[in-house]
Amino acid sequence: MRRALPLLIGLLAAMSCLSPAARADDTLSFPVLVPLTGFLSLEGTSQRNGAVLALKQTPAGVAIASEVVDTGTSPEAAVTALERAAGSGTVGAVAASMLGTQMLAMLPLAQELKLPLVTVSGTASITEQGNPWVFRFFPGDAVTKSAHARYVVEELGKRQPAIIYQTTAYGQSGKTHLDAAFKALGVTPVFEEGVDPAAKDLLPVLTKALAAKPDVLVLHLHSGPTALLLRQAASSGVTLPIVAGSAMHQPSTAALLEPAELKGVCAETAASPISGDTPEVKAFTDAYRTAFGKDPDAFALGQYDGMTMVLEAVKAGARTPDAIRKALSAETFKGLAMTYRSDGKGNMAHSAVIVCYDGTSRVPKLVKRYDDPTLAAK
Repeated sequence: MRRALPLLIGLLAAMSCLSPAARADDTLSFPVLVPLTGFLSLEGTSQRNGAVLALKQTPAGVAIASEVVDTGTSPEAAVTALERAAGSGTVGAVAASMLGTQMLAMLPLAQELKLPLVTVSGTASITEQGNPWVFRFFPGDAVTKSAHARYVVEELGKRQPAIIYQTTAYGQSGKTHLDAAFKALGVTPVFEEGVDPAAKDLLPVLTKALAAKPDVLVLHLHSGPTALLLRQAASSGVTLPIVAGSAMHQPSTAALLEPAELKGVCAETAASPISGDTPEVKAFTDAYRTAFGKDPDAFALGQYDGMTMVLEAVKAGARTPDAIRKALSAETFKGLAMTYRSDGKGNMAHSAVIVCYDGTSRVPKLVKRYDDPTLAAK
């Protein structure tokens, strides 16, 4: 028997548009099923906030309803959440967990129920299942890990990376793509080791990595472990350049560290809203801070862009899950982070950036942008 949902967080602000008359059969529901507790709580909270902010943009003449449900980190909880959401009215699309194992568990049910899942999960395999109901608004590992490795080799000139990655599906996926990207660049890592996300001390793996005499540390860790390893590296006097995964770009991760502990640290990500300089991204960042009292990250912005594209489809006349799926599959959408277009598998995002910290602030600078030359929308 599947476990009960860990926590029902509450109704979205979008529910405020629901007058008794609006609770008619034509109300479209957009559940937000994301991890708000457990090791992915920081990232999941960003994902939730991006979806909530987007869903405030209710299209004129359309009744929108939604609720936020904490899926924790177990696949069973995510599947149960999707089952329950599907039974609560007409669901247009679901803002679905960014945790790869939860997405892989939900995908068969989404196909059975014929519900679009809109996510920012980076786990590459979620769009390799032949499932037409998944749409990823964050570049997958094939894009981000390519940018990650290229920056290390082409920009920093390093050829002896030590890779420390997570033992989760997210970590395994990233490690696989890092290996492939480094191999394509003619580079073989001098050290590779996975660590459990619950590990409380990363000094042992850091010590082993340094013993392999790398010229750069390459991290692919969740938020908490990233901060822990960087803190222990700084306190140990490590001066090697460190290029981390997307978790590092999050303001919530940087907040766990002193600016000096970030000196020389870079990270790959889809976008860095707090580093953005366009009026549209600044407006998004201001609205996010007003709504949630904190800075947004790329996960929030990606989920915001994804749900905004869904609402644009609704605004254009899509009123069923299948109509929304077809719009997501066929249309090009200019979001705030980038322009999105499906590659036929549900991969909507095809760009990545590198950001770096100078040791004086927790706001990184964008130093390099990579666009997939075959898939990036123009």
